[in-house]
Amino acid sequence: MKLVAIFKDATGAEWIRERHSAEHLGFLEKNKNKIAIGGSLRRHAGATPYGGLWVFSVSSKEEAIGLIEADPYYRLGLRAEYELFLWGKPDFFGVVEL
Repeated sequence: MKLVAIFKDATGAEWIRERHSAEHLGFLEKNKNKIAIGGSLRRHAGATPYGGLWVFSVSSKEEAIGLIEADPYYRLGLRAEYELFLWGKPDFFGVVEL
């Protein structure tokens, strides 16, 4: 199952990103078999991150939610909210590698 999470960061919580990025990146690396790709979202080049985006390859929506809620950024309050979407693509795109 392919899912996509789009995160919005909490206002005033930039310090969490600054102090805990190594822990967050370690979490992503540890779970790279389930979180196929992840990264920050910015309004323009050089801007402070506004949020993030993850693409999951998991067996269920509940598994994706469990990963989101175990992430240090989520646990520490950086994420103000997130939306989780089922992701599909037309077959003519074939295998997509990111």
